[in-house]
Amino acid sequence: MNQPLRIAPSLLSADFARLGEEVSAVIAAGADLIHFDVMDNHYVPNLTIGPMVCQAIAPYCRRGDTPVPIDVHLMVKPVDALIPLFAQAGASIISFHPEASEHIDRTIQLIRSFGVKAGLVLNPATPLHVLDHVLEQLDLALLMSVNPGFGGQSFIESVLPKITAVRRRIQATGRDIWLEVDGGVNAKNIARVVAAGADTLVAGSAVFSGGDYPKAIAALRINAQATARAPATEALAESP
Repeated sequence: MNQPLRIAPSLLSADFARLGEEVSAVIAAGADLIHFDVMDNHYVPNLTIGPMVCQAIAPYCRRGDTPVPIDVHLMVKPVDALIPLFAQAGASIISFHPEASEHIDRTIQLIRSFGVKAGLVLNPATPLHVLDHVLEQLDLALLMSVNPGFGGQSFIESVLPKITAVRRRIQATGRDIWLEVDGGVNAKNIARVVAAGADTLVAGSAVFSGGDYPKAIAALRINAQATARAPATEALAESP
């Protein structure tokens, strides 16, 4: 892996009573971006936070004079009406699920029209062919390694070959498209996730649960960049 490694702590596991402090703390600890999970109790069975919270944390998303991106993951259906609100609230990246959009291409163009990077999210069982006609328009492909809706779930191992398959598709485009993985990533499995092809890792419980954020993020980086890595899993056979 030659891609830069990015760690994205998920606020889903943060202390919501002091969210601004939590954002500042993980950025000081070395976070590269802040992952902002939005759930609607409709597309997924949970209800979390919206544009007002995104706007509230935006001033905390800085390292000195440098902005730290807010990576908004929309687990909502329908999705288009919320995109302008999050773009105006300070989102740097907005990702959505294809099942939540009537017209995937149109939703991608809507995100980009606000000057925001666009991402598409694939659930563990979502086939890769949804990327066939849109991958070159994306800035980020996000693979879920748990079923969306709750934090603290265990990593689904069968997603590893899917990561490799998407990495190959990205390489074929010749474009700098981030490959993000979200769900159950921790210091024990991050090396295999990175070896499979991921360059952006969402970590919720793995960062926030222990209380020592610098130690947790450092452990993720050290383990991800360890020289003794498991080989990347063979790509899944793709079906139409």
